[in-house]
Amino acid sequence: MLGPHVPELRALELLTVVSRTGSLSAAAAELGVTQQAASSRVRTMESLVGTALLDRSRRGSALTPTGELLVQWAAGVLEAAGQLDAGIAALRADRRGHLTIAASLTIAEHLLPGWLVALRARQVQLGQAPTEVTMTATNSERVAALVAAGDVDLGFVEGPDAPEDLRHRLVGTDTLVVVVGPGHPWARRSGRRVTAATLAATPLVVRERGSGTRTVLDRALEGLETASPALELSSTAAVRSAVAAGAGPAALGAHAIRDDLATGRLVEIEVGGLDLTRRLHAVWRGGAHPPEGPARDLVSWAAAQTAPGPTSTRSRRTKN
Repeated sequence: MLGPHVPELRALELLTVVSRTGSLSAAAAELGVTQQAASSRVRTMESLVGTALLDRSRRGSALTPTGELLVQWAAGVLEAAGQLDAGIAALRADRRGHLTIAASLTIAEHLLPGWLVALRARQVQLGQAPTEVTMTATNSERVAALVAAGDVDLGFVEGPDAPEDLRHRLVGTDTLVVVVGPGHPWARRSGRRVTAATLAATPLVVRERGSGTRTVLDRALEGLETASPALELSSTAAVRSAVAAGAGPAALGAHAIRDDLATGRLVEIEVGGLDLTRRLHAVWRGGAHPPEGPARDLVSWAAAQTAPGPTSTRSRRTKN
């Protein structure tokens, strides 16, 4: 542990420049501080050391023998500090130059690309070099694990809640929509509506446990008697294809199935009494805010630009 008499690095740097220039005012000008601030630093050092370090005269400032000895001792300290400063600068440059992200599949496929394009455009507009981004798409549970382990700088997850052991910020919402293939009996029902109990009792095509989609669905059906899944698949695309082929109903994010609903590849089924809203969070380790640089810029942009998740076509028709 350092004792109470060690001067600050900038004060030692000032004394070294005075030794070279022979002038306190010249040293202050070289370091970009006022002469008043330079004099204050010298007085503080003299108080810490317990003796005078400079002899001031009309001809300039000369170091006392103690001042000369302190400059000699400080040389190695200032050299090491310079190496530390260069290393920190390199770390900051690398943080701005490269960003690693893990994102849940819905966010990775339907939202993150637009956010990254906007981030790059903003950086170009400001004259900054665009950040190189490495992105991993996986389920929300795995995203949280990668962030917690420090394997990525930033994560985006979906689900009813954010991970408790990570810092987080809400960046948007999405809603699960129950869908079937056009040949499914529910698609021919009047009103295309089923009860929550009917949905729970029906074998569904579901995502794997750990995904935000599965977590929201399981939470919504708690307390109801549920059937075993018809299929359990590890990607939204696989679930969409299975449903379209007639494997059974599924609950998928509105962002992911917007085009399928528009083309008739999938048919929306209304289910009353279920909260199928899921929240989209940015997650990171450390301080209250995302890491400074492109990670923080990206989260701020996503939170500002992401409106609440698209409602279903049925909801939009009801509002009009």
